[in-house]
Amino acid sequence: MNIHEYQAKEILHGFGAPIAEGIAITAIDQAENAIAALPGPVWVIKSQIHAGGRGKGRFKELRADAQGGVRVSFSKAEALSNVGEMFGNTLVTNQTGPGGKQVNRLYIENGADIDRELYLSILVDRETGMTSFVASTQGGMDIEAVAEKTPDLIHTFSIKASQGCTDADAALVADSLQLIGTARAQGIALFKSLYLAFTSK
Repeated sequence: MNIHEYQAKEILHGFGAPIAEGIAITAIDQAENAIAALPGPVWVIKSQIHAGGRGKGRFKELRADAQGGVRVSFSKAEALSNVGEMFGNTLVTNQTGPGGKQVNRLYIENGADIDRELYLSILVDRETGMTSFVASTQGGMDIEAVAEKTPDLIHTFSIKASQGCTDADAALVADSLQLIGTARAQGIALFKSLYLAFTSK
């Protein structure tokens, strides 16, 4: 399935995953209304291309020290400025190759107060053919660097298709992410929903 982030979030929301409010735009003149429709006071402007590494990427048309393809904005004016710099330009990431990809869609998302960043993905393990969670307490945009330098900080949990993601499976993932209390309980419920979404779609 080759879809954009905002489309994936719509699917996950349909399976009960808590998703930050956001609006996708396909024309630059849609930005002002989209920003005004979100409560703020922080807006995250996200390039929508079929490639990872967007936050660490660079735009070919902008100066070398310009921000990447995911930008946090602390005012409506800053959000609009970021949209103007990003929309229509070519984003080069570690996954696009040197030619990059033109940004013709942006996802404007309401910002969140982040205590710490975690990494979680679901994939089909090429070696076992099993659906697996990949989790790390070292989240954020540098997961590739974590995998290269400290692979022991990345944990993989394979799920048996015959029984699906059980509470015990989800608890192992939650514990690997060092979730406790309410966050642990919420995590267990979330991981089961994510597994269901992955295997259903």
